[in-house]
Amino acid sequence: MQNEIIFILLAIITIVSSSVMIYAHRPIDSALSFMVSLVSIAALFALLNASFLFIVQIIIYAGAILSLIIFIIMFLNIKDENLPDETHKNKWLMFTSIIILPFTYILIDLILRSDIQTNSKLPENFGSIKDVGLTLFSKWVLPFELVSILLLVALIGSVSLAKREEK
Repeated sequence: MQNEIIFILLAIITIVSSSVMIYAHRPIDSALSFMVSLVSIAALFALLNASFLFIVQIIIYAGAILSLIIFIIMFLNIKDENLPDETHKNKWLMFTSIIILPFTYILIDLILRSDIQTNSKLPENFGSIKDVGLTLFSKWVLPFELVSILLLVALIGSVSLAKREEK
């Protein structure tokens, strides 16, 4: 019962911070809300005893990537008066939310009607490094290699663009 309450609280924190990230006007507010969202997702991994995923989420996403995003925001030194006028942003977000709500209701209804065992035990090796590695390099080897090629191409492209701008 205690785990369910903690899970619900973490899920609410994730949803609220993700919403603040979308609705925030200033980029730094969005980045900080993004950090809260990533940390609460990491806490969900910890709650599921997926220690490897918890550590990776904290170190890579909440640590490295978010630090890079905040560094870029601070480096650009964006002033509030230089931000674009977002008068239609709230209208589009409200419109999108209204469209998504019925689908969310249907999804929740289907989940509640299904015969999913909510109290089932996870396997002992769930989220372990060995299990993640075996799954990644056996079942998901092609998508893993495609993503690594995509990242390599993006790295080469960014380096070539940076070299081109220097000339």
